[in-house]
Amino acid sequence: MKPAKYMNPYLAGFFLGILLLATIYITGRGLGASGAVKSAVVATVQTVTPEHTQQAKFYDEYLTAHQDSPLKNWLVFEMIGVLIGAFISGLISNRLTFKLERSDKIKNQTRIATALFGGLFFGFGAQLGRGCTSGAALSGMAVLSTGGIFTMLAIFGGAYMFAFFFRKLWI
Repeated sequence: MKPAKYMNPYLAGFFLGILLLATIYITGRGLGASGAVKSAVVATVQTVTPEHTQQAKFYDEYLTAHQDSPLKNWLVFEMIGVLIGAFISGLISNRLTFKLERSDKIKNQTRIATALFGGLFFGFGAQLGRGCTSGAALSGMAVLSTGGIFTMLAIFGGAYMFAFFFRKLWI
C-alpha cells in the first residue's frame, strides 16, 4: 500500500501563520472554532425557546452583538469552510475513507464513546477557558498573550498526562 502524502508540516505551519496574521489584520481578532459552535447553540435555543433567550442575560448579550442572526457570525462561515476544505483535501489526496480507526484491543462502541466523551469534555473546557485551542492558544500566542502561552502549555501537558493513562487502549 502506498503511504499517504501529507503537506510538509513546516510549510503547513507557515501557511497557518500567514492565515492567522491575515485574519487578525482583516477582522481584528484571531481564528477560533468554539465561537461557531456557540453561534449554532444560541440560534438553536432562540428557535426552540425564544422567550428563554429574551430573559437569559447570556443569550441577550450574544444576540445584541449579532443583530440579525447568530448564524451570520463570520466564525460560522469559517467552520463551514474548514469542513468543506477538509473534505475536498481528503478527496483530492485519496485519503477520504469512512472507517473507524481503533486498536484491536477495544470495541467500536468503546472507541465511539471515548471519542464523544473526549469531544464533549474538550468543548466544555473551551467554554470554561473562553476559547478553543485555535482561539485561546494559537491566536493568543500569535499576539504574545501570556494566557495563550499558558493555554498551549496546559493543552499539551494535559494531553501527555492523559495519554499515559489511556495509551493502553491503543497499544
